Amino acid sequence: MIARVWRGVVRAEDADEYAAYVQQTGIEGYQQTPGNQGAWLLRRPDGDGREEIVTLSFWDSVPAIEAFAGQDIEQAKYYPEDDRYLLERDPKVVHYQVPDQQ
Repeated sequence: MIARVWRGVVRAEDADEYAAYVQQTGIEGYQQTPGNQGAWLLRRPDGDGREEIVTLSFWDSVPAIEAFAGQDIEQAKYYPEDDRYLLERDPKVVHYQVPDQQ
């Protein structure tokens, strides 16, 4: 299994609205892709009037991730309204191998 992690930062006052937007776009997109094993949106206020947003998803394989993200699976996928909210964004996603739990 592969874990896929993306990170962005928004103004604290925009966090609820942006989290709902990410849920409707990215998270639902993950969940509708065959080979996705789950997706979560994580939030963390930074105490500076900003909030970090992280998406964490789990995938069966690289081809399953490609079905969602395209050939360059390290390239972050953005949606039309992201520019309106994001103060910072990671242009690349990070992937981790998840060891088998026995």
